[in-house]
Amino acid sequence: MTLILSERETPEGTVVAVCDESTLGNSYGDGRVSLTVTEEFYGGEVAGTEAVLAALAGAETANLVGEEAVQTAVDGGFVDPDNVLDIDGTVHAQYARF
Repeated sequence: MTLILSERETPEGTVVAVCDESTLGNSYGDGRVSLTVTEEFYGGEVAGTEAVLAALAGAETANLVGEEAVQTAVDGGFVDPDNVLDIDGTVHAQYARF
């Protein structure tokens, strides 16, 4: 699989968005939660695991969609697997550093 990485500077700090390439442009919903993986927010550069982990290390917040993106964050210690959501067959997690 291929990961897509986007990093933005905001007044609140660095926001990182990572998705599996296969999820980009798709929408997911389960009746109570919905998620659209837009090019505007998640679109960025193709990145490897090391680049994603480095970006997460410098992020104040992060949004992750897809098996590989979320597993990378879990393996790196950024996301607790108990906090991963399954939305209509895809996984999503958020990370915030305080």
